[in-house]
Amino acid sequence: MIKGFGGIFWRTNNLDVVKKWYSEVLKIEMENWNGAVIKPQLGNETIFSFFTEDDSYFPTEQQVMLNFQVHDIDETIKHLEQIGIPLEKEKEISEFGKFIWIKDPEGRLIELCEK
Repeated sequence: MIKGFGGIFWRTNNLDVVKKWYSEVLKIEMENWNGAVIKPQLGNETIFSFFTEDDSYFPTEQQVMLNFQVHDIDETIKHLEQIGIPLEKEKEISEFGKFIWIKDPEGRLIELCEK
């Protein structure tokens, strides 16, 4: 029945700051309607997963965590260093890929991964 995700929507306290941050830090081309269309590439997949309320994988006070796939995690780290965005978690390599964490201006933890 489900073809894929139709979007991710959430409220923000400071729309202009958050839009600018996602545009500059993650290179998401934000449109004037306050969003962006990210078209899937062949071989990409989207994971939909639940965590228990007390799971410590990401902060328990954060109900949802974004995970963006990147082409090259090392190039992403260089970009983040150049613009002064600290890593919240250093690069981790597992059987699932390479992962880092950063925080957006409102303190949301974001996972970036290379598969």
